[in-house]
Amino acid sequence: MRVRMGDEVVEMRSVEYEDGTVKMIDQRVLPEEIRIFRADTLKKVAYAIREMVVRGAPAIGIAAAYGMAGAYERGEDLYEARDSLARTRPTAHDLFYALDRMLEAYKAGRDVVEEAIRYADEIVERCRKIGEAGEPLIEDGYRILTHCNAGALAVADWGTALAPMRMAHRNGRRIFVWVDETRPRLQGARLTAWELLQEGIDHAVIADNAAGFFMRRGEVDLVIVGADRIAANGDVANKIGTYEKAVVAHENGIPFYVAAPVSTFDLHLKSGEEIPIEERSEDEVLEVRGRRVAPLGSHARNPAFDVTPAKYITGIITEMGIIKPGEVRRVVE
Repeated sequence: MRVRMGDEVVEMRSVEYEDGTVKMIDQRVLPEEIRIFRADTLKKVAYAIREMVVRGAPAIGIAAAYGMAGAYERGEDLYEARDSLARTRPTAHDLFYALDRMLEAYKAGRDVVEEAIRYADEIVERCRKIGEAGEPLIEDGYRILTHCNAGALAVADWGTALAPMRMAHRNGRRIFVWVDETRPRLQGARLTAWELLQEGIDHAVIADNAAGFFMRRGEVDLVIVGADRIAANGDVANKIGTYEKAVVAHENGIPFYVAAPVSTFDLHLKSGEEIPIEERSEDEVLEVRGRRVAPLGSHARNPAFDVTPAKYITGIITEMGIIKPGEVRRVVE
């Protein structure tokens, strides 16, 4: 991913591994500061995933794979390491996909560090291919709406939803991106807007409840979002608020696409009704970056994700091309 450091533009990944340490861009402090969080123990890796130092399903998977690699190098019990990391966040399927792959490599006698590095490289390449598959959807002058952050920060490089936009922009197409702020943690306003600035892509941050306003006025040509888990029938779990965007896009005749690598598909689940939905602390709703905005004594509910039924999804952009939600089991299995 491109990161502007003063007058210099550098290429880096949001999650890397070096000498037993998982290094992650700390997403909690962006955009004010670019800080590297170094996790040299399994406990620190678990903390980073649980507390959203790293977030985004593919990036969580990569961090978990590297966490297993570190445990392997330190001679720790990988079965216990797997169980510890699996308890951090329940919804993102990439977490479990990566953990199980590292454990299978270990049981087969392969080097877990090499396997983790290979896994990260594969995810980045898959997302580059997602960019190639989705780029033709974006015509010159298109106005695209996205929700939450499904960029390089959420993957390590390229992104999922942002990958087609990056490629279209780098190939000379004029695009404009509507960035939902994404309450309660503001991943759109803080992270997606920051990534688009690094790329020089024109955009505007909007309140979550303004998306329908711009759709109704004909100012949105396309919606692309990421995913945290996709069931066998094509139902998609993504950041809370995605379902509303899909319904409103459908009502206004706007194509609604989901971008995700195969590691995000969970064919063990028949439908989205079976996807576990994480509910986080009510403080994330009652406060904005540590400052209380609701009255003392008020309480909140804070589901982190919702499920968008397959009927509202135009297509799913994968590394294997664009598929219809109803084709998931046939194509992915």
